[in-house]
Amino acid sequence: MSDRPSRREESEDERLDRNLGELLQELRVALPGVQVLFAFLLAVPFQRNFTEISPFEEKVYFATLICTAISAALLISPTAYHRLTFHLQQKRQLVFLANRLAIAGLGFLALAMTGAVMLITDVLFGRVETVVFSVATATMFVVLWGVLPLRRRFRLSAR
Repeated sequence: MSDRPSRREESEDERLDRNLGELLQELRVALPGVQVLFAFLLAVPFQRNFTEISPFEEKVYFATLICTAISAALLISPTAYHRLTFHLQQKRQLVFLANRLAIAGLGFLALAMTGAVMLITDVLFGRVETVVFSVATATMFVVLWGVLPLRRRFRLSAR
């Protein structure tokens, strides 16, 4: 694992346990959002007016559905990995892989949420508002979930 050791008085096993616990807590925050969005997207086609959407809205809907499914798969896969490698002393690899899967899953979740905003805005308002709110939503995710933490990480790494 390329992770730097913490300044805590803990063994490697204790650090891995703490890192895994922190990751699981973070996934517990993200997963309900993915599940609610996915359930909403699965129900939408069965609504009466769904057949009246434009070809653009169909494409946005499908892309959003796929991004949500990918996000769910990525965010849930550390559980499957852990279950299938249980008792094989794979915690280091689990923490390493789960970190990357969680980051990718959050990226797809940001795309899916942006797509949902795009779809709803297009149905409610029109193209100009769709572009404005979609760009604003994507920018919000890029800044809050990417730029701020990476900027802090780079500053700390430079020390």
